Amino acid sequence: MPYKEAKVEKLYYSIGEVAKMFDVNTSLIRFWEMEFDIIKPKKNKKGNRLFTKTDIDNFHIIYHLVKEKGMTLKGAKKKMKENKEDTEHNFEIIRSLENIKGMLTDLVS
Repeated sequence: MPYKEAKVEKLYYSIGEVAKMFDVNTSLIRFWEMEFDIIKPKKNKKGNRLFTKTDIDNFHIIYHLVKEKGMTLKGAKKKMKENKEDTEHNFEIIRSLENIKGMLTDLVS
């Protein structure tokens, strides 16, 4: 049986890596961190932000609400506070449907 390397998931992501994931400036990441209390990066001794997978998931939801749906920051904050579970659930459904759409598009091509 061939040896398979285990996929290693990173525990922490730098602010540059997070900005690259969303194709935004690091200043926007810092701004969203200040605006949304659900994003709480750890900081190392130098003061560099270290974001967890949970922070990344929250960024995905915020990005979806603000950039893709066009909500204001105030509206996105309100939505995240009032019904975070529904927002997360809806986002997961959208992500799944986009994956299915991508697979179907690949099959047709």
